Amino acid sequence: MKKTILAAAIGFAVSATFSTGFAQAEEAKPDNEVSFNAALTSDYRYRGISQTRLQPALQGGADYMHNPSGFYAGTWLSTIKWTKDAGGSGDIEWDLYAGKRGEIVKDVSYDVGVLSYVYPSNGLPTSADTTEVYGQVGYGPAYAKYSHSVTNLFGFANSKNSGYLDLGANIDVAEGLTLNLHAGHQKVKNNGFYSYTDWKVGLSKDFGSVLKGLTGALAVIGTNAGEVAYASSANGKFLGKTALVATVSKTF
Repeated sequence: MKKTILAAAIGFAVSATFSTGFAQAEEAKPDNEVSFNAALTSDYRYRGISQTRLQPALQGGADYMHNPSGFYAGTWLSTIKWTKDAGGSGDIEWDLYAGKRGEIVKDVSYDVGVLSYVYPSNGLPTSADTTEVYGQVGYGPAYAKYSHSVTNLFGFANSKNSGYLDLGANIDVAEGLTLNLHAGHQKVKNNGFYSYTDWKVGLSKDFGSVLKGLTGALAVIGTNAGEVAYASSANGKFLGKTALVATVSKTF
């Protein structure tokens, strides 16, 4: 919300007050907001690893936000291939999440919540279904986030209490253009062979002036994951290879 404009002279006080009132009315958010999103990506990368055998994915979801409290909840789905590659079945990832975000002090934000990844009928010996709790602190465009699994992690046996550290920044470089930087480390407990570090350098463009809610993104994504550990059983390709990923998304 913009601060109230104080008129320097009585002659401008009324017009300033009305102008400010209109600006506030335009910027004020309702107590309850619901939004929807859809996307097409050339390769669904999660923590640097392709979930779609280096192939495109369709994605979409819905979000609810209670602005006065900062409480949010949502759901999101994507097509995948990795559960079949791992010897199971299913071709959908379904995420359910809820949390609370806000400001600790001026310019310092927080976000805490829980996220469940559901893989219907995945059929793996150790279920792929995973639940994590997470906490994030942000300062300006930079953030640090830690996610901790309270179940086994993505089908790895005896991997409860695995963790993922995510450091990044989203820096505005021009009107509607953002530089996206990220580095992360996935520790798979009791399965060190599968632990690795990933990174991303990208640009995202908000095309809101052309079509509200439309965003395009290009990113170079890579990992130091083991090529044997993260090779597709379908074609032998390394799922953590460095590659350029393109995404187009729309919120409405």
